Amino acid sequence: MLDIPSRVRVHVETPLAAQNDMGVCDASEQYAPVREPDAMNAPHPSKVAGIDATVPSPAHTVAPAPTNPAAPPVPTGAGALLQDRLAGWVSDLTTLHELTERLARTATLPDALQELLRAGSALVGARRGLVVLEPADGLGPDTTIGLGLGRADLGHIETVPRSSMPYGRILDGLPGGEGEIAQPDLLAEDGLDPRHREVAARLGYAASYALPLTSGEGADRLGAAVWLYDEPADPVERQRHLAGLYVRYAAEHLARLLELERTRARMTTMTEELLPSRLPRVSGVQLAVRHRTGPRGGGDWYDALPLPDAALGLAVGSVTGSGPSAVAAMGRLRASLRAYAVMEGEDPVAVLSDLELLLRLTEPARSATALFAYCEPALRKITLAGAGHCPPLVVGERRTEFVETSVSAPLGMLACWEAPSVELEAEAGETVLLYTDGLLHRTGDPVDRAFARLHAAAAGVPRSIRHDPGAVADQVLRTMLPDGLDAADGAEDIVLLAARFE
Repeated sequence: MLDIPSRVRVHVETPLAAQNDMGVCDASEQYAPVREPDAMNAPHPSKVAGIDATVPSPAHTVAPAPTNPAAPPVPTGAGALLQDRLAGWVSDLTTLHELTERLARTATLPDALQELLRAGSALVGARRGLVVLEPADGLGPDTTIGLGLGRADLGHIETVPRSSMPYGRILDGLPGGEGEIAQPDLLAEDGLDPRHREVAARLGYAASYALPLTSGEGADRLGAAVWLYDEPADPVERQRHLAGLYVRYAAEHLARLLELERTRARMTTMTEELLPSRLPRVSGVQLAVRHRTGPRGGGDWYDALPLPDAALGLAVGSVTGSGPSAVAAMGRLRASLRAYAVMEGEDPVAVLSDLELLLRLTEPARSATALFAYCEPALRKITLAGAGHCPPLVVGERRTEFVETSVSAPLGMLACWEAPSVELEAEAGETVLLYTDGLLHRTGDPVDRAFARLHAAAAGVPRSIRHDPGAVADQVLRTMLPDGLDAADGAEDIVLLAARFE
């Protein structure tokens, strides 16, 4: 991050004093971003390809002081030239500071890529552009994002032979793709690919400027950014320098977000592999589940397994902690519960007692909540037991109510866990919702208000969709967690298992 003061004041008494002050001159030479001073003297850069000032003025620019006839004359000559140079450099560095601050506030890869395109467009004076993310290690993710270009426009660009596009030369390491690639007048270039000429004419761009996205010296390329001009144009040296500094920082930020994105993808994949790939089909009951995994990977899980005598076992639970260790513990706990359910599923208390003993012996530093229900679909009868878990919710034509379960501690909290089971008879057409506490926590409300919110959401499910447990679960999630709170990368894991009895 650039640490740049918001304002730098330089007072030069006389041109002679300015020439003798070698410290100021040395600092000026050190931070000079260009070799030609004339390019930095202009307070307002000229338009490039019909675009207004390429570098926006800082938001905190000091307003001009009122004219005072008694004030001393403004310095001229070398002193005024030095002041203009310093003002230009400070303005450029301040602009870079503001742009990198905005980029640093982006928390997702798509947002960072969009911010990169917008800031780069302002720095080089272009109106449109695209960034191609294609890590050299081949581990992905690969994506192309445009600025001022729709999907159809990006599709046209992708029909151009890759070797004739600047991003293709950069990413494939072709000759001329080692650094920046400027094409000031595409249509006047000799040897331009005919397809490239056709697409440029169709989309209405006449010049381009491209930079590689490399996170550091000797690091692999992450991708390439290309900005497109409506008219023939070539960014001046000052613009190239500022864009190069910004893209260098942006590439490091993108590398961090890329690694975070890969970690999230790996955790999601591992969690999904440890959960059922599909729900079983059992006569007399319809099942649906909605599962959301947090960014670090959590320990929320669910299960549904056919049992002897046409019975069905339903389970939900949550393991304390997050990350790979919690996901692994969740997988072991779920696998053990399946074994206990097959052997003694008709007694949910015995199933959870065995599970608690296993957890206490194998992972004494971890606790978990769990709920297991032994269902007999033909009789619409449910026998369930819970260990520190949220009570199920029954949704029907004539009632929407929580199942009264005894208060019990989570597994692994006491020397010996035991709690009585509860029996429930569902009516035809009623849906039983099993869920984890992440559904309540994501609302941000206190627990009592979150329960009331869940009850209201279930009661408000339209009658026209109550025959579909998946539609019921979706409606509850949308009502409980509006404004994207049900996104797959939320802070808390969510499990919502719906069972509708026919």
